Amino acid sequence: MSTTQLRIEQMDCPTEERMIRNLLAGRGDVQNLEFNLMGRTLTVEHTLADPSELVRAIASLGMEAVIHQPGSARLQLPVVSPPWWQSRGVMMTAVSGVCALVAESLVLFAGMEESGTLIRLLAAAAIVTGGWQTGRKAWHSLRTFTLNINFLMAVAAIGAVVIGEWTEAAMVIFLFAVAELIEARSLDRARNAIRSLMELTPDRITVQRDGAWQMIPADEVRVGEVVRVKPGESLAVDGRVVGGASAVNQAPVTGESIPVEKLPGDEVFAGSINGSGAFEYRAQRVAAESTINRIVQLVEQAAGNRSNSERFVDRFAGIYTPVVVGIAVLVALLPPLLFAADWMEWFHRALVLLVIGCPCALVISTPVTIVSGLAAAARRGILIKGGIYLELGRTLRCVAFDKTGTLTAGKPRVTDVIPFNSIPPDTLLHLAAAVEAKSEHPIAAAIVAEHDRLHVDEAEIEISEFTALPGRGIQAIVEGRKIWVGNHRLAHDLRVCNATVESALSTIESNGKTAVVVMDQSHVLGVVGVMDTVRENAATAVAELHQLGLQTAMLTGDNALTAKTVAGQLAIDDIRAELLPHHKIEAVAALQRQHGATGMVGDGINDAPALAGATIGFAMGAAGTNVALQTADVALMEDNLLKLPEFIRLSRRAFTILWQNIAIALGLKLIFFVLALLGQATLWMAVFADMGASLMVVANGLRLLQGTAAPKPIASTLAASQIAAPAAHQHHCCGHDHNHPHGAEATQAEATQAEHH
Repeated sequence: MSTTQLRIEQMDCPTEERMIRNLLAGRGDVQNLEFNLMGRTLTVEHTLADPSELVRAIASLGMEAVIHQPGSARLQLPVVSPPWWQSRGVMMTAVSGVCALVAESLVLFAGMEESGTLIRLLAAAAIVTGGWQTGRKAWHSLRTFTLNINFLMAVAAIGAVVIGEWTEAAMVIFLFAVAELIEARSLDRARNAIRSLMELTPDRITVQRDGAWQMIPADEVRVGEVVRVKPGESLAVDGRVVGGASAVNQAPVTGESIPVEKLPGDEVFAGSINGSGAFEYRAQRVAAESTINRIVQLVEQAAGNRSNSERFVDRFAGIYTPVVVGIAVLVALLPPLLFAADWMEWFHRALVLLVIGCPCALVISTPVTIVSGLAAAARRGILIKGGIYLELGRTLRCVAFDKTGTLTAGKPRVTDVIPFNSIPPDTLLHLAAAVEAKSEHPIAAAIVAEHDRLHVDEAEIEISEFTALPGRGIQAIVEGRKIWVGNHRLAHDLRVCNATVESALSTIESNGKTAVVVMDQSHVLGVVGVMDTVRENAATAVAELHQLGLQTAMLTGDNALTAKTVAGQLAIDDIRAELLPHHKIEAVAALQRQHGATGMVGDGINDAPALAGATIGFAMGAAGTNVALQTADVALMEDNLLKLPEFIRLSRRAFTILWQNIAIALGLKLIFFVLALLGQATLWMAVFADMGASLMVVANGLRLLQGTAAPKPIASTLAASQIAAPAAHQHHCCGHDHNHPHGAEATQAEATQAEHH
């Protein structure tokens, strides 16, 4: 089984999709077809030896397909439509309009007969010049047994000519051609919302090679090469600063509203715009694997994954059109046969119903809204992995948070060092730091950093047989004896607690700190108190969730007192502490039973099982993190919890607009359906009902893009960065929450070591 992705520029709406589906679905060598109308792509699972057979098959429908070649750094997004004066379609439509309007004017104002030679010639010219594309598509739809708007419009125009309504046929074709052009341009705006992200990366960059700076194509940069960025330039690849400093606008990746100062050691992302400074950075990924490229790829994939609403509309449209066409046939035949009504009059009413029978406006109403919502979210630093999650956001009734690195900054500091059994404080800290040095967790890093800050002068301690104890702590052999560094639970498991130790632990934990206990087989050697700080915007985010009517919960492996202290600062409703990894999954399930749809916010790595078990899994600080981008349903690119209520508001707004569109599409058709049966609607009015509804739903769906314009021009960015440059350095890490074994799960590295031992 092979998979081939095709780019089809002429595939604008469900009309072309159904033609292609009817052509390819019946082939024995084609197993599955996945259409992405907004991306104009078709993914085919097949057993063909030569995929070019698919290209030739689609060419028989008058459409050009190009096989997408993976691995290109710059995505093969749909090409931008040429200026209107360079479009043959626009020129032909203009000629059609002139001919149709002249013919209509001569009939209305000059009193000429519809059957006159001049009127017929003008109308015929209008029909040919304006309807050549419609006629071509109608022929292909007839060949593939596809009932679409082009076929119905062609039948309506031919029928109008047959009954002598030449000017009406001409106006119908002209208005339909105009509506098609406007609809295509409107849909391009939604597509270009994604394109604008990729256009932020430059084609060429300056790289250090062979001891000199060289200008090369961005696609050719290699991992490890040093790239130079001048003031005002855009970054083409991800990397880490090695020299210089500047304020960088990285809104396209993280959605941050102000430039972020970058110093040596800080991470930078492709698509960011440099400010007034100059710096060099070492490339960490090739251009094809940059964060901005992966964001666009994931947004495009998300646009191709149909939401529940899209599936419902597709099923409804499949029933709606045949039913309306069947009614049109009955309208044309029954009144004349049963009641001796006028054949021409009822045939005309049937033609009007045929035009109303096209479901284009209905089918296009959902994808344009979903894609606009996905693009709007991406520009705000919220990466949604599919339309289904954009829809599900409005259903959330509870949001559960991991604590460390999510509600807290994940950068704890040592506040207490309490030794027992006559061990000097410096020795205790040195022992704890020696064991914790193998861990990557923030709590371990805090202990090591405090040790290094105090420059404790102790001889090197020999450490061996390091073993992680998930959810409890770390075990190691220190100079021949077994030492444990872990949480309160581990101290109880080892049965080394006494009244003095419990008193110290109670004092530390009652103040909202995490207690790290250092033990041997028979004694507690001491306790180290560590405290994390609550994120600056966490309280505001929780308050906004409450205003939106959601319950909040904290799921943490930390002790109950620490969890209660943090939760109290944030006014979180439900606290569940001292949870092992599998307990978090059970807690999410319990919250779903209690409240309904529940979201889980974590780092996307250690919390992956809980994220997967939630209605929607949110990964914090996912910028530049492959695992977080892949595991979460929604990735918050910046370490900013305010993006969470923003996502829910966007989801609710998208749902409202989506159902407004469905109501517009069906409502207009229903009105003109009744008018057609009463004989009060003409063919050109039916065209307005159909294509006018299409334009209305597209315009309404595009409202989601309001307020999400692309980043400011470089000149504006330079001005902003010059203001922001003196600001204090803002160090943005990836926000990983490894849930330290002292208070939750082990880090990934520790878990691997534990499994090994």
